[in-house]
Amino acid sequence: MIRRLLVANRGEIARRVFRSAHDMGIDTVAVFADGDADAPFVREASQAVALNGRTPGETYLDVDKVLDAARRTGADAVHPGYGFLAENADFARAVVAAGMTWVGPPPDAIASMGDKLAAKAMMIEADVPTLPQVLVEGDAPVDLGGLDLPVLVKASAGGGGKGMRVVDAGDDLAAAVAGAQREAASSFGDGTVFIERYLTTPRHVEIQVLGDQHGSVVHLFERECSIQRRHQKIIEEAPSPALSDALRDRMGAAAVAAAQAVGYYSAGTVEFLVDGQGDEASFYFLEMNTRIQVEHPVTEEITGIDLVREQLRVAMGEPLGYDQDDLAIDGHSIEARLYAEDPANDFLPVIGTLHAFGLPASPDARLDTGVEAGSVVSVDFDPMLAKVIVHAPTRTEAANRLALVLERMAVAGMTTNRDFLVATLRTPEFLAGDTTTDFIERVNPPRVAAVSPETVAAAAFVTSLVAQNENRAQAGSLAFMASGYRNSSMPPEQRKFRHGEDEFTVHYRPSSDRSGAFEMGVDEAEPVQAALISIDGGRVDVEIAGARAPYGVTRSGAQWTVQGPGGVVVLHDVDRFPDHGSGDVAGGQTAPMPGKVLLVHVAEGDTVTAGQALVVMEAMKMEHTINAPIDAVVAELRCAVGDQVDNGQVLVVLADPADLEDTTDE
Repeated sequence: MIRRLLVANRGEIARRVFRSAHDMGIDTVAVFADGDADAPFVREASQAVALNGRTPGETYLDVDKVLDAARRTGADAVHPGYGFLAENADFARAVVAAGMTWVGPPPDAIASMGDKLAAKAMMIEADVPTLPQVLVEGDAPVDLGGLDLPVLVKASAGGGGKGMRVVDAGDDLAAAVAGAQREAASSFGDGTVFIERYLTTPRHVEIQVLGDQHGSVVHLFERECSIQRRHQKIIEEAPSPALSDALRDRMGAAAVAAAQAVGYYSAGTVEFLVDGQGDEASFYFLEMNTRIQVEHPVTEEITGIDLVREQLRVAMGEPLGYDQDDLAIDGHSIEARLYAEDPANDFLPVIGTLHAFGLPASPDARLDTGVEAGSVVSVDFDPMLAKVIVHAPTRTEAANRLALVLERMAVAGMTTNRDFLVATLRTPEFLAGDTTTDFIERVNPPRVAAVSPETVAAAAFVTSLVAQNENRAQAGSLAFMASGYRNSSMPPEQRKFRHGEDEFTVHYRPSSDRSGAFEMGVDEAEPVQAALISIDGGRVDVEIAGARAPYGVTRSGAQWTVQGPGGVVVLHDVDRFPDHGSGDVAGGQTAPMPGKVLLVHVAEGDTVTAGQALVVMEAMKMEHTINAPIDAVVAELRCAVGDQVDNGQVLVVLADPADLEDTTDE
């Protein structure tokens, strides 16, 4: 029996494992990095041990520190979650050697499936369809081995889209291989990569398998995870809208055969690429994930089976107690991954502090998250904030419900992909099930929600009413007088805002025909009557032009996030005394986010062409390349390999060659 479980992970998955463990009466232990000391998962564990470090390598990837924490707390079992050490066979063996229960598959199965090349060889032996591939041998010249372009460069170890590059032109192959090797070595400690035939418009469909230590293996149907950016999933659903019953049975049987070929038990996922649709579609083995998946909740929602509970039961030696015929699909479930990232800036991750965060009162949804209001998102870890999951009788209802939940969620303080997720769920293509892996490029859903001028004006009225109410509540004198009272004819009060690139002014004065109401207008527009009905923390009820509605209002310094019937509006107070000394560096190419400089491809005085790589950065275990926007000359180089740089920091200053020549002549 497992009595005390250490979860060798953080954030959302640590909380998820704790929840099932506590329900089963199992004590829990958390381990944490310095930056996670105040995180919710640390508080929710029965005990927590500091790993005394900041980066993943110093903490969650340090086997000795994790095992020492388990010994010190008397843990008799370890659950790895996903990522970090979850698919590290040596860690699994070390847990077993220390006399503890490993909550996962046999270490040998992890080792055999962790090497994608070895895994594909085993799948060929098991008659599971695979795509042709070529191994890249160290630093030797890259040879496609007869594969036609386009091809996919992939890391042999790990997952999550890291160490992966699509190559369309032969001239780009060497750079893609080198970049994939660096990223794979940084993320997984293994820079081995291989090249595989690339399917341009497949579906990414995976089969959930579950086995016990008595030889039983079943599949819990499929999940479709085709909507991705940078080869990382952002929307997953179960079941797939593209699989017929016959194709589902074929893929399920292949997944079970794959698991049996390696003597698998516990929860695992066999991933496939599906080319085509319906009974005639072809499918090819992609990889096997020997752990619980990020997107496991959608399977739980359609089957009613708690996969973490099953992992714990299997680890304790219990039989599954059911077979394939006992399993059935109930309704439809969709999950969206909410990330701290900027879709308008190529989905680059962002950092910051969440000032508001939580589900709306309705519709019903499941929220698996590692953050809360006040949480800080740093450069050290993955920028996923939460998984939002819904279940409904039909796929259309599930998509509409999830879109509405996301729209109504309280999220303030930092840029997220929320608008993009909502737009994606409401596209005709998504609702029709047309969800191949090229969905984002092909369909191109809006990256940012468009809000009407009326919605922006309403948000400014609400903000002004809240600010006016706060100022009045803090009044040190004449507090007994009505808000906005004047004993003479005075000009309206004003408040200036910025929304995006636009600035405007709200003017307001007390209404002459209604106590507590104000006549409010934007710039030269005709004013309307508005009144603050009630305020309770961040929830505000406001009546504007006779229509009453609830709003969510969150303030962070000069920034206001207002959530109302027309959508979310972010406003900034405009200082009456702006700093005219600040400004951008002309021609400055800046860091899109905080990170580390990996490569510098240019020197001062170099001539560069539009699109040429200038600097390669690493942040959140992903590489980002800063390219020249125009043909130019490098006037200044303000960074070096190994530098830690801040968001917006100027790395390279470019100049027009003619300007430099003019300066020289003078």
